[in-house]
Amino acid sequence: MDISSAYTLTDPATGNLSLKLFSFENNNHFDHIQHNNYYSVIWLHQGSGKLKSDFSSYDFDDNNLLAFAPYQPFMLCASSQLSGVALQFHPDFFCIHMHHKEVSCNGVLFNNIYQAPYVKVDDSSAVTFRMIIEQMKMEMRQKELAQYDALISYLKIFLVTASRLKIQQQEALNALSESQYKEPLVLQHLKDAIENNYKIKHSAGDYAALLNISTKALGRIAKIHFNKTITHLIAERIIVEAKRELYMTNKSVKEIAYELGYEDEFYFSRFFKTNTDISPQMFRNTVGFGRDLVL
Repeated sequence: MDISSAYTLTDPATGNLSLKLFSFENNNHFDHIQHNNYYSVIWLHQGSGKLKSDFSSYDFDDNNLLAFAPYQPFMLCASSQLSGVALQFHPDFFCIHMHHKEVSCNGVLFNNIYQAPYVKVDDSSAVTFRMIIEQMKMEMRQKELAQYDALISYLKIFLVTASRLKIQQQEALNALSESQYKEPLVLQHLKDAIENNYKIKHSAGDYAALLNISTKALGRIAKIHFNKTITHLIAERIIVEAKRELYMTNKSVKEIAYELGYEDEFYFSRFFKTNTDISPQMFRNTVGFGRDLVL
């Protein structure tokens, strides 16, 4: 990484990262598993390889925009030299949950358990992204009046542009022939079933029974279209909600566990740590909102 191209804004109260913007021209920065307590958006200008994220791996190439939520594990296994720009921000600087109506990136760019965590950047969007990045660099260099508000505004435009792009590309895929791209109806029903029942039904067999299909057949279709097992989809949905509750509320870990269908708080904590590599309490302490709450 070229240190001169890094711009960092820290929280004056804690000294922790608020916002960071940097360029990179090698494979070193993301070649190991990342477990960050902030959001990461990586625009790969050049390079190709395999992205490993959560329970899956995906091919990536030039002009991919990758997006990861706090403590979402990922790494880039490059097959050619990488270059691009990374934008990282802490939830205390900008919370996608609190600003969902304005930005609508939650469930699209971030925390989308059914699609790959990236989008292809087209020429028009690339122009917008470059303009925003340059404006953010200028703002972080000058530290003018209302710097925070200006940076938040630029970040919102960046995220809205990326979210719209991902939605447009998914809609274009859905318009193609069903045999090639469109999800079978059973998978649309599976997504609805998980959304409606993930707090009470935690096994693949539960959902196969709901949809009147064998567990094996449903699992095979899910793996082809989502690149994940049903068990992994359920686990990811539970983790997304657990993270939201840990950040947005002052509920105890025990309360959150119970609401998500776990009577044993310690079993839930082990489940959470297995999937995020961090305990629920440590997530709360490092990600933000609830860090000062005494539970």
